Amino acid sequence: MAALGNPGSEYQLSRHNAGFWFADRLAATGGCRFRSDRRLGGDWAQVDVSGHAIRILKPMTFMNQSGGSVGAFCAYFRIPLESLLVIHDDLDLPVGTVRLKRGGGHGGHNGLRDVIDRCGSGFMRLRIGIGRPPPEVNPIDYVLARPDPEDESLLLEAVESGIKLLPLLFDKGMESAMQALHTRRPPTGPVPESRR
Repeated sequence: MAALGNPGSEYQLSRHNAGFWFADRLAATGGCRFRSDRRLGGDWAQVDVSGHAIRILKPMTFMNQSGGSVGAFCAYFRIPLESLLVIHDDLDLPVGTVRLKRGGGHGGHNGLRDVIDRCGSGFMRLRIGIGRPPPEVNPIDYVLARPDPEDESLLLEAVESGIKLLPLLFDKGMESAMQALHTRRPPTGPVPESRR
């Protein structure tokens, strides 16, 4: 499993680091800590998920160079590409939505672009929706900024939903997990004024 984000305290709470939010929360729930590994170009931890020993990577190479770290991680631990789950933020999903898919393009996501370029595209993806910015806001500024409290709450709920899905994914497989996840209703709530 690999979670995408940018290292450094200035990016820690940004929308683009939703993958890191997921990794940190998963490690915390499992009572695990990340260890730095220069060979992998990132930090990794091993977490027990429903009896499965799962390794999770946080590349420390910045988002647009994630592929080198992910490739080294898969090679070192002999993880087949089809068994790799990549967790990342997604502009094309409403805030707080969680979706699973396998393969496909990068959709303009620089971290995915580099992983695909270096490793191939056949991996599984856990997509955490961050929504699109208002027309007047630059998408780069938007993804690198901290969400407002309402959106942050929705993103944290999405992280929890994704973590709760993992036992089903690892016990029953991709199709069962997708069916369970995609039949859930997306989060609802008042639409922020900036998006009305």
